[in-house]
Amino acid sequence: MIAWSFPCSAGFTIRGEHAAPSGRPVLHFLHGNGYCGRVYWPMLSLLQADFDIVISDIQGHGDTAHGGRFHGWNRTAELALEAWHKLAPRFPDVPHYALGHSFGGVITSLMLAQEPQQFRRAMLLDPVLFTPIMIGVMALSDVVGLYQRNTMAKAARSRRRHWVSRVEAYASLQGRGMFKGWTPEALQAYVEFALKDSPDGGAELKCRPSREAEIFGSFPRRLWASLAKVQTPVKVDYGEDSYPFVRESVKRWQSINPLVTSEQVPGSHCFMQQQPAAAAERIRAFLLEA
Repeated sequence: MIAWSFPCSAGFTIRGEHAAPSGRPVLHFLHGNGYCGRVYWPMLSLLQADFDIVISDIQGHGDTAHGGRFHGWNRTAELALEAWHKLAPRFPDVPHYALGHSFGGVITSLMLAQEPQQFRRAMLLDPVLFTPIMIGVMALSDVVGLYQRNTMAKAARSRRRHWVSRVEAYASLQGRGMFKGWTPEALQAYVEFALKDSPDGGAELKCRPSREAEIFGSFPRRLWASLAKVQTPVKVDYGEDSYPFVRESVKRWQSINPLVTSEQVPGSHCFMQQQPAAAAERIRAFLLEA
């Protein structure tokens, strides 16, 4: 994989990696909140035979700069498109596909709505598509200054940030919380790529808990109007043990957009970290479907 960087219009540098152009179709990937693209390598590596992988890390994640305040979900989609516009010419004359998980799945859907010509097909893995009722509550809470204190945002702010070593980090995270059921390879990828060496010794999170909380304490504007506009064939896989609102929102999206299909799959919100081979096979099957 080749490292790339792009100074975006918001004044910070977006970074990621991409495969050496080979003539294969391109797969653009966006990660979930608090992670980075390389965390998903156990799944993405299984797609290398069919796609040239392009990883783009979102503001404050992976090696992308923190960039001051979080610029919001909609602006994040615009900035991801800016970076993609610089990368896409490196992969001429081949189909371009999109893939995203959780927060990255929502950002991918906003990209599809903004520029439907960019990708031939898209696959979204458990995207956190908030229901209209949820967004209404979030907007009201935002007006009175409460939403930044929601449960997920508060949990993110209190997240442990530093470990004596990556070995200790692996041991302390294994089988706990959001990492429950992850394969050893998936957890090792998290420890290797979502952490960095700390100046004081040991290892610490690349994504500051405050950034993760900022994202959890915000929401996309005009989400459902954007979802209705999507003109790209999309498949959504959602975990049978994931957040109930994801299933509800996916079904709603299907009811307003005939280009959207879905499948309930075994596992939780991070099912692709629990069963990377199965997730990769479903991605391949849909994106390369004749």
